[in-house]
Amino acid sequence: MKYHCVEIIAGTHACAAARALKHVKLLSADAPKLPLATCERPVDCDCTYEHFSDRRQGWRRADEHVVNAIAYTVDERRSGRGRRVTDED
Repeated sequence: MKYHCVEIIAGTHACAAARALKHVKLLSADAPKLPLATCERPVDCDCTYEHFSDRRQGWRRADEHVVNAIAYTVDERRSGRGRRVTDED
């Protein structure tokens, strides 16, 4: 799990720092410990982590080979000989 990450879910008594991290995915190794160091209510802190197996979202270049494979399944429309002298019939 090279890209395992977490998102801080602000609790009911969340401080401004926790609310500012809403929807921010952090690699697990880089995630701050809870309660946050700047937490205004560390005793009442009920913030938690939501875990994700990968912080990457959306379209990935690794998936482009699928699109390229589909694009090249179209029948060849070129016919005849090329323009170069070295092109074969």
